[in-house]
Amino acid sequence: MTGPVPGGDRGGVVTLGETMALLTPDGRMAAGSSMRIGIGGAESNAAIGLARLGCDVTWIGRVGDDDLGTAVLREIRAEGVRVVADRDPHAPTGLMLKEVRGGRPSRVRYYRSSSAAARWRPEDLDHVTGRIAGAATLLVTGITAALGPGPRAVLTRAIAVARDAGVEVVLDVNHRRSLWTDEQAREVLGGLLTDVDVVLGGADEAAMLLGRAAGAETVERGAELAAGLRTLGPATVVVKLGALGALADGKDGPSYVPTRPVTVVDPVGAGDAFAAGLLAARIEGAALPEQIALGNACGGAVCEVPGDWEGLPTRAELARAPGSRTSVTR
Repeated sequence: MTGPVPGGDRGGVVTLGETMALLTPDGRMAAGSSMRIGIGGAESNAAIGLARLGCDVTWIGRVGDDDLGTAVLREIRAEGVRVVADRDPHAPTGLMLKEVRGGRPSRVRYYRSSSAAARWRPEDLDHVTGRIAGAATLLVTGITAALGPGPRAVLTRAIAVARDAGVEVVLDVNHRRSLWTDEQAREVLGGLLTDVDVVLGGADEAAMLLGRAAGAETVERGAELAAGLRTLGPATVVVKLGALGALADGKDGPSYVPTRPVTVVDPVGAGDAFAAGLLAARIEGAALPEQIALGNACGGAVCEVPGDWEGLPTRAELARAPGSRTSVTR
């Protein structure tokens, strides 16, 4: 990889992907039910998490030229994230519906196959390549690739721009079986592994990429999966192990960091929070165990609060958490 090219803002994290309007019924879904309107998207969740941790971060996206699109852009900007988004006058903002039972999410449904982001094309990045090339890190997820050929080509071009500029590329697998099959994901994402520097994923996601069956979340299995994925190209592989914490395999060998016990209220968004914490520590030059520790802490904090991103913590909040291991400060 070569050094950064001229143009764009130096440093910080750039991420891109679809953010949807999120509708949550108050109680059972039925005629006359009231609903809360929010937003949700893996990449913008991570961006908000990074911003709350004091990092410079840009989210690149595509929404419809509608009120829901306006709400998405307004909410992300309000969290201190730099927003660079096209608006499609011919397609709506994507939509997700989260049903809650007994105070916990019971089902999430997506309405995004004809959304503005599904119509994304590589040429739509023409005006943002300098920003990608000037970043310290590009964070992408497998969700964008799963949205269709156009978004998949957008993802590929963004990675190519970053690699040509010497920008570190981080891929969060974020496998969504509601969007594509394991076989499709393995073929597409497996083909990207030689072009990314860091891969983040759960144990089952790592097993899927290696063509293995799902299994128990154990430290030993995490180490085996991480080592297997490293042979496919990435310099660093991080395998999330749920309540056990996470394990990474990098140039200095494996590093396992446990996490504190938490009462899980809503696990949605925990992986995005983990990515935010890990990257916040990474861009500050922290050692891999410290990166994992901050990722664990952020993921746990989100699990304790309802919502996809509302529980993303600040550094002050992390410092007050029981058993805090987040020694990385600004």
